Amino acid sequence: MVNTAAVRPRCAALLLAAVAGGSLAEPAGLDPAVLARVQQLALTAARAAAPAQARVEVQLGQLDPRLRLAPCEQVEPYMPAGLSAWGRSRIGLRCLKGATRWNVSLPMQVQVIAKVLVASSPLPAGTVIAQDQLQLADTDIAAQSGTVYTEAGQLLGRTLAKPLAAGEAPRSIHLKARQWFAAGEHVLVVAQGAGYAVSSEGQALQAGLEGQEVRVRFENGRIVTGRPVAERRVEVLL
Repeated sequence: MVNTAAVRPRCAALLLAAVAGGSLAEPAGLDPAVLARVQQLALTAARAAAPAQARVEVQLGQLDPRLRLAPCEQVEPYMPAGLSAWGRSRIGLRCLKGATRWNVSLPMQVQVIAKVLVASSPLPAGTVIAQDQLQLADTDIAAQSGTVYTEAGQLLGRTLAKPLAAGEAPRSIHLKARQWFAAGEHVLVVAQGAGYAVSSEGQALQAGLEGQEVRVRFENGRIVTGRPVAERRVEVLL
């Protein structure tokens, strides 16, 4: 399972020349050494969350050509907080040494190519996934949100909530939520903390649906809230 969350024309050339320490003239194109530095930052950020064997590709876009930026002796590229390093995103450039400080961002497209399970043929919504409907293929796992899968056991018997095209990777968003138990059933509640875990039985007050919190009542009347994680099993983090 893999839990999958760019440079514009004339002004971009000025910015990237400044990153290399050059003066802000009006070069006709991007400085290759500077472009490599910006791209390396994007690659490093994208690889941090990528599977070990994945191939990461970064395509930088362009700044808005209407921008007019003041000369700058030192420009720093950075990853803006809160923005994803995958898919369609942005990388920041800020002036650290110049008469006027400025801060802009460059659009970028980041692909993370990894071998994951995909549909071997078109599958309609409602399909219960079987082994012969899956195959491994190189896929851009950054193209969409949602967890992708590398082992068939993680998908077999799951029901599709949305259709899949041939070659499309089934993601968590395509799957119907599993129901681990019904309301009223007795479940095992496991409470985990730093270096320890305790367990006790209780009665589920709601159906245990994957990804949704559920309340469980113990014999002494105490009620706790946790997440269903398996058949008749609820996990509570302390």
